[in-house]
Amino acid sequence: MKKRFSSPETLMAHFGEDRGEDRGAHHGAVIPPLYQNSLFTFRDWDDIDAAFENRTERPIYSRLSNPTTTVAEKKVAALAGEGAACRLFSSGMAAISAAIFHAVSAGDHVVAVKNVYGPTNNFLNTYLSDKLGLTTTFVAGNHLSDFEQAVTNKTRLIILESPSSAIFSLQDIPAIVAFAKSKGILTMIDNTWATPLFQQAWAMGVDLEVHSVSKYLGGHSDIVAGAIISTPERIKDITVKEGEWFGGAIAPFTSWLLTRSLRTLPMRLERHQQNALKVASFLEAHPSVRQVRYPGLKSHPQYDLGQKLMTGYTGLMSFVLNTDDLTLIKRFFNSLDVFQIGVSWGGHESLIYAPAISYLKELPPEQFKDLGISLGDMRISVGLESYQDQIDDLAAALDQVV
Repeated sequence: MKKRFSSPETLMAHFGEDRGEDRGAHHGAVIPPLYQNSLFTFRDWDDIDAAFENRTERPIYSRLSNPTTTVAEKKVAALAGEGAACRLFSSGMAAISAAIFHAVSAGDHVVAVKNVYGPTNNFLNTYLSDKLGLTTTFVAGNHLSDFEQAVTNKTRLIILESPSSAIFSLQDIPAIVAFAKSKGILTMIDNTWATPLFQQAWAMGVDLEVHSVSKYLGGHSDIVAGAIISTPERIKDITVKEGEWFGGAIAPFTSWLLTRSLRTLPMRLERHQQNALKVASFLEAHPSVRQVRYPGLKSHPQYDLGQKLMTGYTGLMSFVLNTDDLTLIKRFFNSLDVFQIGVSWGGHESLIYAPAISYLKELPPEQFKDLGISLGDMRISVGLESYQDQIDDLAAALDQVV
């Protein structure tokens, strides 16, 4: 009997789990088993020979394919939308670098939003520039004209991140995709912030959708992984080239943990959104806060565009303290309790980080200055704790900024 899953909650709970019609496939196990093994054996010559003819579907070696990973990949692809396929990687940067390598060749040109994830910026601006002679033009990305003016006859890829890192600016994804397709240029988006649940980038026509699975999709701060979403044909090509040759394979146990996490994703994101809207509203009204950057606030300059692009908002935001005094900034930063100090986000716990700390080390001074962030920019990941405890924690720390 064909199963139809209409809601994300049911989709994540059941899709991709081949339990068998008679429940004999895995002895009726309600959770798919963990295939914690490196290789798979075969009956005879013809059996393994046939497997090599279809090696993205038949598991041979876990660097290429593993049944536990396949379950997680099917769920992520289903979340992205009809016709999508997924390849999981050992980290978000493994997925990002594989997607970029798939799309470009030596001497090509890339256009990327200037507030793209720091390591992605560095990968484009230094590593690929030195190794492949790749050139990149970084643009604000708030307007379609930014991309129209930046492309050249060598442009092969446009890289988006909406909302972008640190400043949470948005790009008009459908308009940019339409322009890119008219020029024969591929588009790629880092959709980690919204997840496919709140922003259907694949359905908008993006060619390569990448995720740091370590964030909301994983959601428990206990896995590091990445994902590329694209057509089945493109994912197959990435699997047997960048996936197999670079070796950035996700571990079976990590895939098993990801499947666990996906079951609660819709409920977790609902709570992240509820808490974040309350926290953002509190910060916006506080005299010690100069600005709050969160697409879910009506004061966000691109709020209407966000309403067009997204069906919900997650828990990551930034705000600017109303002081440039580093002593006061550190006093606030160090006074928090519920918000722990950490570099990542998207887990169950609340975190705080100052983006300037890493950006000053990752980027040249002139490029950092162009990002529009300062030492007083604070990035917080609003977790699943009581929103009142989160607000009380921030309020007590903001009292230090006087």
